[in-house]
Amino acid sequence: MKKATLLTGQEYLDGAIEEIVFTNPDNGYTVCRFQPESGEVMTVVGSFPPLMPGEVLRIRGQWELNPRFGRQFKVDHFTLTLPASVKGIEKFLASGLVKGIGPVLAKRIVGMFGAGTIDILTRDPERLREVGGVGAVKLKEIRRSWAEHRDIRDLIMFLQEHSVSTSLATKIYRQYGDRSFTVLKTNPYQLSLDIWGVGFKTADQIALKLGLDPGSLDRVKAYILYVLEKDNEQGHIFSLASEVLEKCGTDLEVPADKAEVALADLLKGEKVVSEEWGGGRALYLPFFYQAQEEVVRSIHKLAGFPCRAPDFDIGQAVAETEKGLGMAFSPLQKLAIRESFERKILVITGGPGTGKTTIVRAVVDIFRKWGREVLLAAPTGRAAKRLVETTGQEARTIHRVLEFQPKKGTFKRNESNPLRGEALVIDEFSMVDLPLMYHLLKAVPPWMRLILVGDKDQLPSVGPGTLLRDIIESGTVDVVRLDEIFRQEKESLIVINAHRVNQGQSLVYAPRTDKNADFYFIRQDDERKAFQTILKMCSSSVPTKLGLSPISPQIQVISPMYKGIVGVDNLNTELQARLNPGREGLQVGSREFRARDKVMQVRNDYDKDVFNGDIGIVLHADKAKFRLFVDFDGRTVSYERDELNDVTLAYAISVHKAQGSEYQAVIMPLLTQHFIMLQRNLLYTALTRAKKLSVVVGSYKALYIAIKNDKPVKRNSLVKDKLIRLGGVV
Repeated sequence: MKKATLLTGQEYLDGAIEEIVFTNPDNGYTVCRFQPESGEVMTVVGSFPPLMPGEVLRIRGQWELNPRFGRQFKVDHFTLTLPASVKGIEKFLASGLVKGIGPVLAKRIVGMFGAGTIDILTRDPERLREVGGVGAVKLKEIRRSWAEHRDIRDLIMFLQEHSVSTSLATKIYRQYGDRSFTVLKTNPYQLSLDIWGVGFKTADQIALKLGLDPGSLDRVKAYILYVLEKDNEQGHIFSLASEVLEKCGTDLEVPADKAEVALADLLKGEKVVSEEWGGGRALYLPFFYQAQEEVVRSIHKLAGFPCRAPDFDIGQAVAETEKGLGMAFSPLQKLAIRESFERKILVITGGPGTGKTTIVRAVVDIFRKWGREVLLAAPTGRAAKRLVETTGQEARTIHRVLEFQPKKGTFKRNESNPLRGEALVIDEFSMVDLPLMYHLLKAVPPWMRLILVGDKDQLPSVGPGTLLRDIIESGTVDVVRLDEIFRQEKESLIVINAHRVNQGQSLVYAPRTDKNADFYFIRQDDERKAFQTILKMCSSSVPTKLGLSPISPQIQVISPMYKGIVGVDNLNTELQARLNPGREGLQVGSREFRARDKVMQVRNDYDKDVFNGDIGIVLHADKAKFRLFVDFDGRTVSYERDELNDVTLAYAISVHKAQGSEYQAVIMPLLTQHFIMLQRNLLYTALTRAKKLSVVVGSYKALYIAIKNDKPVKRNSLVKDKLIRLGGVV
């Protein structure tokens, strides 16, 4: 994407807002038409608080030439003032910024008070009762709205003096309202706890700019909580106290005794939980300590509950199911099916082509014939949909099964309102993190069987924990390990190479002349050449081979990293330009959405029934109303202006975002520039997303590093240790 060209040095301009063209409520990015005191109306871009036509600003910035939108003035600083002229005041009030005043009433008010209108609103608003149409209720509404408008202006001006962005100032006011100044002056670190997207570093910058003592106890306490949160984001359930205290010394430059005092204060206030383990101290945020304890206790308790035996011969039922499905089960598959009816908790794990799906189909079939209800669930919408396709039975996301209530942020199903049914089967269990497992087990009654199906060698969950691996390695739950590749899969290089990667072996390659192969490695050591190869494959080679549209959701580029020429971000920009050019869409910050774009939902939205990782095609980008309409598997979902951050371009996605999904074709760059992400389980996960075609574009060296690196980043978890301590099946 071409960048804007700067045309001049910095300038100051005074004038008024004529029209708001676009604004992003999350970050304040605004495009507006601006009338300077002298000169023609022009386009201005920058981050602002909520603006309305008629508002008067003094702006500082410079002219730039945007390759798409032409000449515009980019603002880096501004000062809000109030209009002075009668015409400006009327336009300002008529804009709708002050609730209760519309164009007609604005004309009446200005007609009565003239240039003194602003002073009346600020100092003597009771006089508005002199204006026709302003009663007690209307006056109350106007006073409240004007006070709020003045408060946010004052806050923005105050924070601007300390170099705090307008977008953050707006977030602060939305959170605290008229308490904003109090919070900022007493403990600005509270921002990092209360406002999504504001971390310790941002709060710390504000605090230091406001003159708070760098060695204050509040600062150290906020930093400790920040470290624990960051470790949770990295997949850890707890942090090591020694490492946390060491970071306090290196990052904050505070003595060890002061860090210990801050930690003791947090422990006393129950903001942090400490646990002695292995000669050291584990530090938890309270929820994660509780979740780990409850998950371990619940697994132990459920495993020890008596298992109701079926009132039929399981061996005969398996034989009948084989006949009904028209297939012969392997000994391990038969074992897994039988164990599903004899154990309270069972883990079934195996790689691609080892028959996990067949086992689930058989188990569902036998439960159905037994007349018992079996619930099917998966962590994501895509994985749940695959369960429906393979079993013919309803399957839902775990959140849906637990009846998540978005407005309350709670689950309707819990220990007092448990799930109903004979068994619960969770597919793609490697994606389940500790918090979700905690809520799930609260809703599983003692009499219900729990069957966990997954591939332990895939990437762990995005959230904290390594539950599948921990449960298996604890030895306290029965596990069936599937290690035989079935005959129909033995010809697939995708399946063969996935298993070879898992075993640390070199790949088997098909010659590029073999048009029937399902796996290819295309050597490109140079990043730019690899990039060009991927563009060509996405636009012509792969769509032609599979008979698909280049923008089909069934063709997916999966990259190990977001940054770089072949990272997710740049690939999305360039693939959009190549595959869907020349259409004007909605500009959202640096992103643009056009009709026919491939997009992905990036968070679960239960009201819209779309989930993190769902991929759809944009049907229409409505510029007039700033709406986006997206087709998700034949169902149209609309996005309003303030919901557009829930979707992103999906021509390329990360490996984590691809988990739980399958695509007809997967194209993956793999270069030494990705060194930090060259891990065996990452390559393995990407390979196993492809059903008909997998292509790796990159260097042999990067491939070798990824295959040999079988040491994924260790996560701090005591689930396995605590299960072992409690003992095995009771």
